[in-house]
Amino acid sequence: MFIKLNDRVYLNTDRITRVKIDNVQDGIRIRFYEGAAQVAKSGKFESYEAAQKWLEVNFVK
Repeated sequence: MFIKLNDRVYLNTDRITRVKIDNVQDGIRIRFYEGAAQVAKSGKFESYEAAQKWLEVNFVK
C-alpha cells in the first residue's frame, strides 16, 4: 500500500520496517526506514503529539 508523504513522494508502506519520530534541529520529523537505511522523512511538525497523530491517521491502519 502507498501513502502520500508530500506533493512528490509516495511511500510504499509494505517495505517500511521501522518508523521513528525525531526532534531535530529544525523541528520534529518522522523518519522511515527499510532495515537500517533511512528511505524518507516527513515535513516538520510543531509538536511530538502532532507528528504522532499524523502517523496514526496516515500510516497505522
